[in-house]
Amino acid sequence: MNANQLTNLTFILGGARSGKSALAEERARTFGDDVVYCATAEVLDEEMKTRVTLHQERRPQAWRTVEAPRHAAEKLKDALQHKSAACVLFDCLSILTSNVLLTLDENVREAEAFEALCTQELDELFQLIESTPQTRWIIVSNEVGMGVVPAYKLGRTYRDLLGRANQAVAAHAAEVIFMIAGLPLILKDPQTPAEGQRLIR
Repeated sequence: MNANQLTNLTFILGGARSGKSALAEERARTFGDDVVYCATAEVLDEEMKTRVTLHQERRPQAWRTVEAPRHAAEKLKDALQHKSAACVLFDCLSILTSNVLLTLDENVREAEAFEALCTQELDELFQLIESTPQTRWIIVSNEVGMGVVPAYKLGRTYRDLLGRANQAVAAHAAEVIFMIAGLPLILKDPQTPAEGQRLIR
């Protein structure tokens, strides 16, 4: 993947209950009703059902929802061809990454296969974002690499690959925001030239 700057992409990440989804929804609301909400979660148990219901109740009913637990770019492309949107809110990359992992057979859940599928998902998504410059894209993800090292190999594989996926999105995004305790920390500002960003490359 070439990390070409996508000027219409904002990336918001943070830990659990950091306020990342709330900020993303606040940003999307500035576009009124002309928003596509890409939901990557699947309702597989009561806990997830409760979480999804809370998200549904919080966002405007006029927003269009695209269910995309996998092949997100393909489903979003179909939706945008039917009717364009001023903003696409993608919530979230961490669940999409988990969904990709769980599609692999338990005997072949190796990092190489997982990374290849994640890279394909992201490459297709970046191509779609680049082809829709009139649409503002907001991608949400979890930062899972700052806590306890997972005890199991599968957990470590997921943590490592999501970390790489987050790096790829951050490299492409014109704006990157890290949420901590409901407060936004600007990591990358679209108003500041790349050479002026205080980031270690």
